Amino acid sequence: MKPNESPQQKRNWVARAFTAVEDIVYLGLGVLLAGCSIALLVSGVISFGQNLMAGSLTTNIVPLLDRILLILLVVELLYTVQVSFREHGLIPEPFLLVGLIAAIRRVLVLTAEFAEIRDKPETVFQHLIVELAVLTFLIVALVFSLVLLRKRGVAAVAERTT
Repeated sequence: MKPNESPQQKRNWVARAFTAVEDIVYLGLGVLLAGCSIALLVSGVISFGQNLMAGSLTTNIVPLLDRILLILLVVELLYTVQVSFREHGLIPEPFLLVGLIAAIRRVLVLTAEFAEIRDKPETVFQHLIVELAVLTFLIVALVFSLVLLRKRGVAAVAERTT
């Protein structure tokens, strides 16, 4: 920076520097998330093959489903980072999708674990029911938010074209 620059020029320079740092961070996050998703996918394929060959696929389907949904969650996070990098702003829809996938993932794992709690105390069963109720409410709220966002997006596009 030059000493005779105006305050506006200095602010623009600082804003560009922060934008560059933001891009570097998003790039690093993208690389880490891509690496994690590939590693999870490879280990999931290996686990699937081992369980298939051992004939234990049906008994290990819940952990495999959990891993598949985790991979989907990481890929959605990667998409969220990509959108944030491209738009240089936070767009709520990808974050809501990540939350929705995480909640659905937990519901599926909980319902699969229901069969394993037959000989557990009643309090464990009650905790599972409460968690499922909260997750159900969360899923409904996230879907409602997504519907509202999509309607708002359609209305905004319609306003721009008229």
